[in-house]
Amino acid sequence: MNRDILIVAQYTQAPGEFENDRFRYIAEMIRALDPEVHVEIVTMSFSHHLKVQRSVSLEQLKAWKYDMTFIPVNSYRKNVSARRLISNHQMGSGLSKYLRKRKKPDVIYCAVPSLDAGYTVAKYAKENTIPFIVDVQDIWPEAFKLVFHVPVLSSILFYPMEQKANFIYQCADYVLAVSKTYAERAMRVNSKCTKEMVVFLGTELSSFDKLAELVAAEREKHDNDVYVAYVGTLGQSYDLTCVIDALSILKENGHSEFHFLIMGDGPQQGRFMEHAKASGIDAEFTGRLPYKEMVKRLVACDIAVNPIQGGAAQSIINKHADYAAAGLPVINTQESVEYQGLLAVYQAGITCKNGDVQDMVDKLLLLGKNRELRKQMGANSRRMAEERFDRGNTYSQIVSLLIGEDK
Repeated sequence: MNRDILIVAQYTQAPGEFENDRFRYIAEMIRALDPEVHVEIVTMSFSHHLKVQRSVSLEQLKAWKYDMTFIPVNSYRKNVSARRLISNHQMGSGLSKYLRKRKKPDVIYCAVPSLDAGYTVAKYAKENTIPFIVDVQDIWPEAFKLVFHVPVLSSILFYPMEQKANFIYQCADYVLAVSKTYAERAMRVNSKCTKEMVVFLGTELSSFDKLAELVAAEREKHDNDVYVAYVGTLGQSYDLTCVIDALSILKENGHSEFHFLIMGDGPQQGRFMEHAKASGIDAEFTGRLPYKEMVKRLVACDIAVNPIQGGAAQSIINKHADYAAAGLPVINTQESVEYQGLLAVYQAGITCKNGDVQDMVDKLLLLGKNRELRKQMGANSRRMAEERFDRGNTYSQIVSLLIGEDK
């Protein structure tokens, strides 16, 4: 009998939406390896990234390389909102109904968050003795505590979420995670697994490089121009204010060679744009770009910045892979010991004191004025991508686990 693999990923992307999605990539890898394996991805009807309800035709579904099922949920505009919590609850409820009518799969591979979907799957897998693989993409409620940080009260409010997360991790027959930090969180409460698997989100370097080659010519630059890039969400966790203030100080001191390219969108975009304008720096906000356009712009830059607020729960995230693939040295403020360690081991960037504008000024000036250091660190960054972030190699571990080759 052909193996039936069920992937539950609430925040995955349908084909044609976002080209660099983890679960779509894994599904396509499985189907390419063995077309007889049945693969289904279950997600929600609402695109979290695009903030629109999906409209998928029967012809599109038939054309895709795997089955895809959309659980109806309401829309929401803000990532941290009551509407999103309602939507998450609807996902869990709708998923429960769907699982009851669906044929039992041979294995369930579930992304967490959300906790509602994860809890539903964990409970179903436990009741039906189905192998359950959890993939920890983010840690809730820890991530929310940054936004609603009220001593004692926060712990009380988020206690139910913490218990739900613990149940999911405890039920897992195999713990997968996008970083060692996240894996360790799950393994603290899991007594079933003897080991975990850490596979960074990463990117497919062969595809990335093809996109990079499409750049007809690098951005016209004066000899001393330095382009600083940021890619990702413009949200509360990201301290672009520190970078803008540092670039403003540099400009006031006669260093007008720095240019800031911000690729992404989010709830704080307007605030960051206003601050950049008031600061008088040369900043370009592109909004969210198609992946191939982002790659073209990124590879033409000189330095990447990873400015994350102190206390944030993020560990290894998407932008880390893109920065490394582009061969850019990174100026980092993220407190994640795991990411700081990667930069230090590979000598692929410099970590600043979190929130310290003057330290950011010093590090920007150090890399901005030292072309050879940028080149050396950039080469190290690319080596890190090849060894740690290339999906073409790293995701084969996940595929082997799902098709039953990794016992």
